[in-house]
Amino acid sequence: MNELDVATAPLDRRTFMGYFAGAGLGSTLFPGVLWAKVAAGAEITVQTVTAAEELAGLEFNKEQREIIVDDLKQQRNHIQALHKVRLPNEVPPALVFDPVPPGAKLPERRRGQRTVRSRVALREMPASVEELAFEPVTVLSELVRRRRVTPTQLTRMYLERLRRYDPLLKAAVTITEERALRHAAAADAEIARGRYRGPLHGIPWGAKDLLAVRGYRTTWGAAPFREQVIDRDATVVQRLDNAGAVLVAKLSLGELAWGDEWFGGMTRNPWKPEQGSSGSSAGPGSATAAGLVGFSIGSETLGSISSPSTRNGVTGLRPTFGRVPRTGAMALSWSMDKLGPMCRSVEDCALVLDAIHGSDGQDTTVRDLPFTWDARVTPRQLRIGMFEDAFGRDEKQYANKKRDMAALDVLRAQGATLIPLKVPEAPYDAMRMILNVEGAAAFEELTRTGRDRELTRQGKNTWPTVFRAARFVPAVDYINANRLRTLAMQRWFDLFRDIDVIVAPTSSTQLVATNFTGHPAVILPNGFREDGTPVSITFLGKLFGEAELLAVAHAYQSATDWHRRTPKLQLPAKTG
Repeated sequence: MNELDVATAPLDRRTFMGYFAGAGLGSTLFPGVLWAKVAAGAEITVQTVTAAEELAGLEFNKEQREIIVDDLKQQRNHIQALHKVRLPNEVPPALVFDPVPPGAKLPERRRGQRTVRSRVALREMPASVEELAFEPVTVLSELVRRRRVTPTQLTRMYLERLRRYDPLLKAAVTITEERALRHAAAADAEIARGRYRGPLHGIPWGAKDLLAVRGYRTTWGAAPFREQVIDRDATVVQRLDNAGAVLVAKLSLGELAWGDEWFGGMTRNPWKPEQGSSGSSAGPGSATAAGLVGFSIGSETLGSISSPSTRNGVTGLRPTFGRVPRTGAMALSWSMDKLGPMCRSVEDCALVLDAIHGSDGQDTTVRDLPFTWDARVTPRQLRIGMFEDAFGRDEKQYANKKRDMAALDVLRAQGATLIPLKVPEAPYDAMRMILNVEGAAAFEELTRTGRDRELTRQGKNTWPTVFRAARFVPAVDYINANRLRTLAMQRWFDLFRDIDVIVAPTSSTQLVATNFTGHPAVILPNGFREDGTPVSITFLGKLFGEAELLAVAHAYQSATDWHRRTPKLQLPAKTG
């Protein structure tokens, strides 16, 4: 029986089972073919139900099947009616995820609270502006404020570095030169008149290309959307414009926010260009590490800030779910997507978060809660936990153990008393279906039209396959996965009742767990491998507890110099 015969033959269970067994595909695909025929208008019969039971893990009797047939015919009519309505990616479901358990006490704004930054020694202006390429925002902002360098000088320098090094790194989808020079000139004029907006004024930055920018492509890293133009600025872009920051590039992401491969190639790690920069915030990680931007904005659903921050040796902040508005950003998972800064220091992340957090009246998940950065807070003043079991693993299964142990020693030397804790138990891996189902819904049109074939990555462990498989997750199980998530959220909230910050290995259960519970994290470099590539450690905070979280991470970083090291970029020699 050939493929055409399979598509047109009568729905006979044994015939199909025999075909798939003979093809080596197994019987589990059989119900999927049946439901594909049903969606195409084939008759729904008792045999259809019998086959579908296998995938659902259920078994009904003949009478029950006959009754179900009528309900399924009605359900098909409803589904066909849904398919007639085009749902743009920006339309969220009516259900709103909230990571905060009932009765939880959240931070309150206190009188007299104000931002307190670290003292920054003003460096002398170098002979070449390019020598500032790797300086953090804290240093660049003081040079701009004191008029030692202009926003236009910084902008032209970063634009030139983007043009020079991006052919090697493939970190930029679009260089926004015209917009950048216009905004830089406006910043020059404002500062010359004595109007200084704050620490981001005149600082060039890059946006992960899932953020809409008026007049420029927003490709989502995927070939089906490579010419897409969204006629608006994302809220985060608007807020950084208002802070005076200068957007110089839209940076790459793995297609539809997975990995470091996109339709333009693979984004590279500046420390080891033959290696990918990881993802999905591949461009923000690579460009920030390579000194192509002053800072960047990435996003995380299930590790997309954490992984490229680790690979590229930058400092990433994944804020609490509901801290930063996602309006104008591509939706992958409405209950998990988070936007956050990727920078060269923890304090840079704090300064950027200060500019982008808070409700915009459009993203209904966002809460208006205070964030006040105080660089004076020390580990001695806070209650800090550590995941004893995760740090106690055997070194053979835990390659970064020595460096992580050294990081704990730094914290202890700063007066921290590390309280041993255990990761709350829950079936975190089983909850991954939440992301798969929401992603399949967000990009349903790709699957139903067959345009998923245009995506760069195909086969096992790729979006086309995940989206197709997610069509067969029962709605009941999706809801129950979220109910299990509620239990996990409560357990993590209870864990933080007497703890301000938790330190953990980056590669451990916490990464998946806290992306489901919505807790914030800071990922920062804590050493290098023998091959010269960076590694990281992770700090976790309470819900909306970024101020304390960043303070502990900043204290650790101030006592080390891993974040100050820079890659030595070498362009390939020209031939011919």
